[in-house]
Amino acid sequence: MNVIKKSFDLGDGRTIEIETGKLAKQADGSVVVRMGDTMLLATVVSTVGAKSGVDFLPLSVDYQEKYAAAGRIPGGFLRREARLSDYEVLISRLVDRALRPMFPEDYHSDTQVMISLISSDKNIMPDCLAGLAASAAIAVSDIPFNGPISEVRVAKIDGKFVINPYVSDLERATMEFLVAGTENDIVMVEGEADEISESEMVEAIEFAHKAIVIQVQAQKELAELVGKTVKRTYSHEDSNPELKEKVYAATYDKVYAIAKSNTGKQERGDAFGAILMDFIATLGEDIDDVTGFLSKKYFHDVQYDAIRNLVLDEGIRLDGRDVRTVRPIWSEVGYLPAAHGSAVFTRGETQSLTTVTLGSKDDEQMIDGAFVNGYNKFLLHYNFPGFSTGEVRPNRGAGRREIGHGNLAMRSLKKVLPGLEENPYTIRIVSDILESNGSSSMATVCAGTLALMDAGIKIKAPVSGIAMGLITDEKTGKYAILSDILGDEDHLGDMDFKVTGTEKGIVACQMDLKINGLKWEVLTNALIQAKEARLHILNEMKKTISAPREDYKDHAPRIVSLSIDKEFIGAVIGPGGKIIQEMQRETGASISIEEVGNKGIVEIFADNKAAIDAAVSRINAIAAKPDIGATYDGKVKSIMPFGAFVEIMPGKDGLLHISEIAWERLETMDGVLKEGDKIQVKLLDIDKQGKMKLSRKALLPRPPRPEAAATENKPA
Repeated sequence: MNVIKKSFDLGDGRTIEIETGKLAKQADGSVVVRMGDTMLLATVVSTVGAKSGVDFLPLSVDYQEKYAAAGRIPGGFLRREARLSDYEVLISRLVDRALRPMFPEDYHSDTQVMISLISSDKNIMPDCLAGLAASAAIAVSDIPFNGPISEVRVAKIDGKFVINPYVSDLERATMEFLVAGTENDIVMVEGEADEISESEMVEAIEFAHKAIVIQVQAQKELAELVGKTVKRTYSHEDSNPELKEKVYAATYDKVYAIAKSNTGKQERGDAFGAILMDFIATLGEDIDDVTGFLSKKYFHDVQYDAIRNLVLDEGIRLDGRDVRTVRPIWSEVGYLPAAHGSAVFTRGETQSLTTVTLGSKDDEQMIDGAFVNGYNKFLLHYNFPGFSTGEVRPNRGAGRREIGHGNLAMRSLKKVLPGLEENPYTIRIVSDILESNGSSSMATVCAGTLALMDAGIKIKAPVSGIAMGLITDEKTGKYAILSDILGDEDHLGDMDFKVTGTEKGIVACQMDLKINGLKWEVLTNALIQAKEARLHILNEMKKTISAPREDYKDHAPRIVSLSIDKEFIGAVIGPGGKIIQEMQRETGASISIEEVGNKGIVEIFADNKAAIDAAVSRINAIAAKPDIGATYDGKVKSIMPFGAFVEIMPGKDGLLHISEIAWERLETMDGVLKEGDKIQVKLLDIDKQGKMKLSRKALLPRPPRPEAAATENKPA
């Protein structure tokens, strides 16, 4: 073995070490990245040569957590790692989005990057190390790559920026972003914040980039130590300069005219297709596959150049808008009468039908991962069926795109949800995209806000979102920032920047860059223009509903949350769950109880008020503490020679001594009371052992004394 290591300091005494040459040596590149007890194994393999007729990079990135890394055995029937969880998919996407733009445009080999969590430190999050590990594996290989890159987490904790903070400190963070970049540029940003300003966000990204530069330099030094600074040669693309010139000459002006004609998405697509077919027809019937493939490729280049030049030269976009205008918006709430909350949000040719469902604690999502496990009370699911873009596509469950888009919307809306005291519900939001032409994830944020308010959830403030684009000309330095981008502008632009926020500030963002050399001035201007657009959208939303409804819908379930002393938890549950099961059966309510600190938190869930009230009454009766001097309706439980034991609360008996039953002296208990009798008693005292002293005679009028009665009857 030739084990080579490289380590660097994060600037606060913590170190990260990169090791290669020990594990997975048959891969093109492999490294182990370690911070504390967290260790990631990253490998990369890329085939030599490429498939014919491919003009893209077939890259797959998979991040997986080994349960053994955390000393755990997987749940489920198989008891082994299975398909990637949503959490693992999200990390895979974060790495993919940073790596993909860094490969040469003409490199088309099947390439696979695999990152495995092989040791877990509970206080160090692995996601901020995954991008570094993947890039380092490529750096020590001979695979062509325009990196290295790295990813870091930047958070603001106690007013200071921190790189890759501990999990225990993140609870105090007011912002948290994962930032990826090269030595010179930022390529990816994703995260959330507590209504921060645009300038504060730029400051956080700049701080993160300084840490990225150090990590990139460490990878370069590692590659030199390994001796992998020279990359493999390849030839993956056929070329035909003469054909390319023909395509441009025959189609550019026609494509430019169609792009400027302000037609709809479908009509525009058909027109572009007709131009291509007309050109191919001029080549004759005997063209070979390569010529046909290259003609389509060069025509795509024509579209790319024509649409971008139209924006840069004339400030006109495909649908006729200028760069700042947001498409027309309409929305409606309460569209679905049976849902607990619903909304339709439409912006241009993008539409979301979103529902809110309110559930109990039993509906919480159980998360069983190697690093992340626990329960989740807020779920957001995003669905993107084929018909939303006029395509025929089978439904095969949520893909990585759906999971990623849903996560961005979830990040945005969870920042404005009320606390547990104000909202005991488990909330599920489902966004079904019915039409799509640009930023359906931002439509989900807007529709989700409207649906939450329609459901009566007391959100802190409405949230809106906008997708921004960027078109640049590196030669002239000209650039155009586009508000509310179309689908075509997303594909043909240099930046896809989504930002969500309230009137006060930013709550979440997601940015992907496809160019080098983005200036901080451009990023700042994009954020300012995004603020203008999202505030416009927010004002349009407020025309439909401006604040949460005063109450939940009549058919929505109700939840009451009670706090009881810890000592009464067992009494509420009963032996083997007998008491709580009986209450649920007799009241029709669903009851759950959880120990939190020195309290028991009881949640009562039902679809009608009568069931709620009945369950609350019974739990209060069990968990209430007897008050000395209070009067209770009791039930005789047993008869003794010296008195009776009377139950004044469920499970709480007191002694009614024979001397406290009546004012007259009783010689025996025979015939005085019997088991099951209901009588009213007063609680006189509770001794140190918790024994209660009851009295019945204290509630009865005191009879006059014999001498007093004789005086009253004496004649005058």
